[in-house]
Amino acid sequence: MPFSGTKVLVTGGAGFVGSNLVDRLVEMKANLIVLDDLFTGRKNNIQNLDKIEFVEGSVADTKIVNELVEGVDYIFHLAVRNIIVSTKEPELDFEVNARGTFNILLAAKKYGIKRLIYTSSASIYGNPHYLPINEFDNINILNPYAASKFTGECNCFAYYESFRVPVAVVRYSNVYGIRQNPGNPYCGVISKFFDSAMEGKPIQIHGDGEQTRDFTYVTDAVDATILAALSPKAEGQVFNVGSGKETTINYLASQINNLCGGKSEIKHIDRRDIDNIRRRVMNIEKIRHFLRWVPTVNLQAGLRNTYQWLRENKGI
Repeated sequence: MPFSGTKVLVTGGAGFVGSNLVDRLVEMKANLIVLDDLFTGRKNNIQNLDKIEFVEGSVADTKIVNELVEGVDYIFHLAVRNIIVSTKEPELDFEVNARGTFNILLAAKKYGIKRLIYTSSASIYGNPHYLPINEFDNINILNPYAASKFTGECNCFAYYESFRVPVAVVRYSNVYGIRQNPGNPYCGVISKFFDSAMEGKPIQIHGDGEQTRDFTYVTDAVDATILAALSPKAEGQVFNVGSGKETTINYLASQINNLCGGKSEIKHIDRRDIDNIRRRVMNIEKIRHFLRWVPTVNLQAGLRNTYQWLRENKGI
């Protein structure tokens, strides 16, 4: 087991992606510390709570970060303010996403870790000039969330170049799957669509529905994140993490509605202020070449898995 006997810190480890990552790291025999402020995360997301050290707190708290990073081998930094709430509260968005990442980097430099994996976002690309999107394409910041996530990236690479802090960055694209709780007002579009379809309520699409996204199943995202921690080739690099497939929101809604029995009306409503990305699909050739990672769960299988989990966990 590659993490056996190592001490690992996961920030945001009670969240959707973070808790799936924590489960995998427990299987890999890591000695785990989870830091989460429980703003969107939940302790009951963690299946092996008795096998880890859980600390309720924020990455914006310098004292807590320093106490936890001392003696740690690996840091998986997933703690983040959600894109929806970040537009409403940009100061808190900056405090957690940008300042919190800076705190992690300061502590990583001070205590000499083996690898820091920073989970960034495809939102930093904005509306790309070309598709699919490559890691070296222009950055086009369109909202506070993207700005704070890219600030974190910039600091990661500054600390890598200036102080040799061993970092790797993964840029997630629209991750979905089990534990993306529809009861959370900041959950992703797939959970929201399932919540409506399972209740027979209208599935509401912001805009005309012809906007596209690249949806990534959560276990694929976890696999990529772990490879970025373990591979020597990942140090100092940034990798797109996506499916490499472009999907319209109209198609997504129809697939979810069909899975749930086709009882819901699909309605188009006004777009939101965050709905400013028209098309997205990721080029994942770099991560395939460097880390030998390819997604293994296509959209149809991922939606079925998500639907089954939601049926089994209704009312969570």
